[in-house]
Amino acid sequence: MPQEKTTLEVIAPTTDEAIANGLKQLGINEDMVDVEILDAGSRGLLGIGGRQSRVRLTIKAEPEKVSESKPQKGSSNSSAPVGEMVEYREAKSIDADALSEDEKQALKVSKTVVVELLERMRVKAVVEPCYIAPEDERDERIILIDIQGNDLSILIGRRSETLNALQYISSLIVSKELGRWVPMMIDVQGYRKRRDRQLRQLGRKMAEQAVQTGRRQVLEPMPANERRVIHLELRNHAEVITESMGDEPYRKVTISPKN
Repeated sequence: MPQEKTTLEVIAPTTDEAIANGLKQLGINEDMVDVEILDAGSRGLLGIGGRQSRVRLTIKAEPEKVSESKPQKGSSNSSAPVGEMVEYREAKSIDADALSEDEKQALKVSKTVVVELLERMRVKAVVEPCYIAPEDERDERIILIDIQGNDLSILIGRRSETLNALQYISSLIVSKELGRWVPMMIDVQGYRKRRDRQLRQLGRKMAEQAVQTGRRQVLEPMPANERRVIHLELRNHAEVITESMGDEPYRKVTISPKN
């Protein structure tokens, strides 16, 4: 699954200050981003006509995948691709007594990281982490960070771009702290749960239209994790097939009749 890149443009009196300010806003180290100097700026003459520096910070693409061997149940080693966005799934939380010491530590670190990021964003909210159970033997335990509070729409953003960026950045920081990739999912006031249900209903509805009309149906552009929900919902459908087409950030799902 291609990982959408998160970018941030910063303006400051000097290039170094712009980079430092951007890293502070993202809450990550310089080795985790690619830096592009858009405008080196100018001091001007005698302080007149000066121009500020402008840089673009892009969080680096996902690193190599970790071992493909399937982890033992309850193991803290993940076989998920490093940096891959984790899609929402409904599952029961795992009781704290059933967690390993590594998993308990991962919960503690993940809560600390998300709380600190929210503080940097000046957002007041309650953060509760837990592990949720795998859907089947092919799946694995992942951390769910549940964020609750008043008017947290700022954390979701257009097409959930802000929420996806927060989840991706949090996963990178937690993984760096623990020295291994830690799959995480962040939900804000139940948004992902509602969105997941909407996407599955949309997928089934458009599949029916594709069968009835005999024509390919094209959905609106979606982030990679949301497209995956549609693909998974219809993967066993007897009469339609799904594909993704286009380039990010306008990549979309198509649903076509098999015959």
